[in-house]
Amino acid sequence: MIYALDSNIVSYMLQGDIDIKLRYRQAIGGGNDVVIPPMVFYEVQRGLLARRMNKRLVEFDELCQNALNVEFDMPVWQRAAQISALLYQQGRPIEDADILIAAYCLVNDFTLVTNNTRHFERVDELKIVNWK
Repeated sequence: MIYALDSNIVSYMLQGDIDIKLRYRQAIGGGNDVVIPPMVFYEVQRGLLARRMNKRLVEFDELCQNALNVEFDMPVWQRAAQISALLYQQGRPIEDADILIAAYCLVNDFTLVTNNTRHFERVDELKIVNWK
């Protein structure tokens, strides 16, 4: 299985959340892989830079070095547009960043690790786990 970490999970890890770090180690130790979606990379990097959190930037870089690198491609953007349109039509929209993360996971058949299940549950077929 390949787990895609949402921004809130990465933030918990960088804050030293023992339970999240344990689940991460268990996932890796169990032969699973981890990715940091490009949108999550942007969100976390932006926040750390804005707050000048240099130590956490180094920790985040180390986490990213150990994660698979799978880029956004055209099918992800197409799927994101479809998800956005459907949720809009249903009157249940979510933020663009979450739509991009969901599309990225769906196109690549990744399981999203998030503590924000309320938004992501709106996206049909998205596999979600909550390590918190």
